[in-house]
Amino acid sequence: MLLRIFPFLGWFKGYDMAALRADAIAGLTVALVLIPQSMAYAQLAGMPPYYGLYASFLPPLVAALFGSSRQLATGPVAVVSLMTSASLAPLATAGSEGYIAYAILLALLVGIFQFSLGVLRLGLVVNFLSHPVVNGFTNAGALIIASSQLSKMFGVSVDDAEHYYETIMRVVAAAWHHTDWTTFIMGAAAFAIMFGLKKLNPRIPNVLVAVVLTTVASWAMGFEHNATVDMSAIKSPAVVADIEAFNKAAAALPAIAAKRAELTPREDAAKAAHDPAAILAVEHDIALLDLEKDQAAQQSAAFRDKLRHYLLAGVPGQGGTLALYDKGELPAGAKTDGRTWIIKVGNSPLKTDKLLMIGGGQVIGVVPSGLPTFTIPKLDLKAIVRLLPFAAIISLLGFMEAISIAKAMAAKTGQRLDPNQELIGQGLANILGAVGKSYPASGSFSRSAVNLQAGAMTGFSSVFTSATVVIALFFFTPLLYHLPQSVLAAVIMMAVIGLLNASGFVHAWKAQWYDGAISILTFLCTLAFAPHLDKGIMVGVTLSLLVFLYKSMRPRVASLSLTEDSAYRDASVFKLAECPFVAVVRFDGTLFFANASFLEDQITERMQASKSLKHIILAADGINDMDASGEEALSLLVDRVRSAGLDISLCGVKESVMDVMKRTHLLEHIGEDHLYPDLTQALCTVHKDSWHAPGESCPLTSVCRLPGA
Repeated sequence: MLLRIFPFLGWFKGYDMAALRADAIAGLTVALVLIPQSMAYAQLAGMPPYYGLYASFLPPLVAALFGSSRQLATGPVAVVSLMTSASLAPLATAGSEGYIAYAILLALLVGIFQFSLGVLRLGLVVNFLSHPVVNGFTNAGALIIASSQLSKMFGVSVDDAEHYYETIMRVVAAAWHHTDWTTFIMGAAAFAIMFGLKKLNPRIPNVLVAVVLTTVASWAMGFEHNATVDMSAIKSPAVVADIEAFNKAAAALPAIAAKRAELTPREDAAKAAHDPAAILAVEHDIALLDLEKDQAAQQSAAFRDKLRHYLLAGVPGQGGTLALYDKGELPAGAKTDGRTWIIKVGNSPLKTDKLLMIGGGQVIGVVPSGLPTFTIPKLDLKAIVRLLPFAAIISLLGFMEAISIAKAMAAKTGQRLDPNQELIGQGLANILGAVGKSYPASGSFSRSAVNLQAGAMTGFSSVFTSATVVIALFFFTPLLYHLPQSVLAAVIMMAVIGLLNASGFVHAWKAQWYDGAISILTFLCTLAFAPHLDKGIMVGVTLSLLVFLYKSMRPRVASLSLTEDSAYRDASVFKLAECPFVAVVRFDGTLFFANASFLEDQITERMQASKSLKHIILAADGINDMDASGEEALSLLVDRVRSAGLDISLCGVKESVMDVMKRTHLLEHIGEDHLYPDLTQALCTVHKDSWHAPGESCPLTSVCRLPGA
C-alpha cells in the first residue's frame, strides 16, 4: 500500500553510491538542456521566458516522485506550450498579467483532470486519441511551432490575424520590408551550432553550448541597443501624427470596456425582471458599444502596423541626444549613427515622453532572481468553464506524449509501467506546479532520452534536475539577460525537427487506408484551423470514432471454404469454390444492436443466392460478446432459416456468448444438438442430411472423407 501511495520508496531497494552518482550526473545533464529549452518553450506558450524556469523545478520533481517511470523527464514541452498559447489567445493578450493568471489556472485544471483519471483508473481514455490522429496533429503542430518563430528570427513584430496563414503572410511581408540581419545571423548561428554538435557528438549539450556562446557574443557586441526618447526627438511630422492617432484609438478601448462592464448589471437586472423593453434597450446599448469597440480596435491595429513599418535613422547631437528622421526624409549631409531605429509598439498607448526605440536585437532582459511566491491560483468560475475543454485536450495529449515516451524507455530498461500511476504523477506535477506559478507541463521525449543516455537509474535524477534549476534561479539569472530572443527561437525550431514524421502518414496508409486518410485530414485541418488547434484534434477524433462505428456496424462476414492444405479460408478472398449444400459463415465482431440486422441480411443473401442450400453453419468463434439485440436477432434468424426449410447450427461459441444464450434460453431454442465445439466436427455431423446430390462435387466433403471426395 505504501508503494502504491509513495512509488518513490521503491527507489531505495538495492540503491548504492554508484547509482546515486549516475543519477546526479544524469540530472545535471538534463538540467543543462532544460534551462534554455524551458525559457524557449515558455516564450512559445506566450509567457515571459522565466516562467519556463518556474515550470522546471516543481513538475519534474513531483512527477518523478509519484509517477511510475524512473527515467521520464517532465517539464515544458513544445506541443503542450503551443496548445497553451492557442487556448489562451482568445482570452487575453500574450504575456499580460491576465494571460499569466489564465495559464497558471489552466495548469491546475490539467493537473486535476489527469489526477482524477489516474485515481479512477481511467488511463485507457487516452486511447480516444488514436496514433493516426496524434501523428497528423504532431506534424501540423511542428510546422506551426517552427513558423511561429519566424518573426523572432527576422526581428519583426506583427499582430496575429484570425487565421494562422495570414499571420505568417504578415511576418513575411514585414521581413521583406525590413529584417534585422544581426538578429537573423545570431539565430542562424545558434541553429548551426546545435545541428553541428548533434551530428558530431549527441552527448554534448548542444543547446547549452549554443546558448552560452551566443549570449557571450550578444554581451560583447552590444546586441541589444535601445534608447528612450521624448516625442520631440522624432523629426518626422507623419510619424508624430500617427503616434497621436494610435494613442487616441488605443486609449478609447479601456473606456469602452469600462462602459460595457457597467451595462452588465443592467442586463442581469432586466433579465431577472423579465422586462422585454428593458432587455431590448440594454442589448441595443451593448451592440453599439461592441461596434464602437471593433472600430477602435481596427483603427488601433492599423496605426500600430503603420508605426512598426517606419524605419528611422538616428542623428547624434550634443550631450548624447538623438534626433530621429524617417530614412526617406533624412537631411542632406546628416551623419547618422549607422543604425535603423524602430518604434516599440504594443497594445497600450505610447508614453510620448518615454518612447522606447529599438536600434538592435532583442534579448531576454531581466529575469527575476529567486523562487516565485507559492499561492493557490484564483478560481474564477467563468474562466474555468471556458478553459475546461482545452484542459481536457491538453491533459490527454500531454499524457499520451508522456506515456509513449515512458513505454519506449520501459521497453529498454525492463521496468514495469503503470499508466494510471503515471497519470497521478503527471496530475500532481501540474497541480503543485500551478501553486509554484507553472503553466502546463508534460513528459519530454528529448530530455527523457538524454536522461536515459546519461545513465539515470531512478527518479532521483529528476530531483537533481529540479535542484539545479533552483540554484540557477537563485544565483545565475543575471547571466541570462543578454540571451537573444532569436536564439530561443532557434532552440524551438531545432527541437521540433524531431516531431516531423512524414513516414508516419505512409505507415498509417499501408496499415489501413482510412487510418492514413484520418492522419492526413487531421494534419490539414489542424493547419487550416490554426490557431484554434483543438478543432484539428476534434476532427481527427470524430473521424476515428465514425470509422470505428462504421466498422462495428459492418463487421466482416466471410463465407468459408477449404484450401488445398485443408485450412478454412474466406472463399471470396482466396478464390475458392463454395459448397452448394452447406454455407459456412463466420461473423467477425461483437454481435450487438448496431450490427444485428447486418448478420440477418448477410445470411438472407446467401439463402437467396443458393437454391441447393440445405444447412447453414455459423462459425461463432469470431463473436466475442452479444447483447440483447444480438440475441434477439440470432433467435429470429434461427426461426427464419428453419421456416424456409433449411437448418442452422453454431460452432466455436465462446463462453461469454454461451452464458448469454443460457440465460435467455436461446440455447434451448437452437437445440444443444446444433452446437459444436469446432467447424470440422460440425461439418462431419451435418453432412448426412445435407449432401443429397452424389453427382455434384463439394469442396467440404474432403474433411470427413465423404462420398464424392
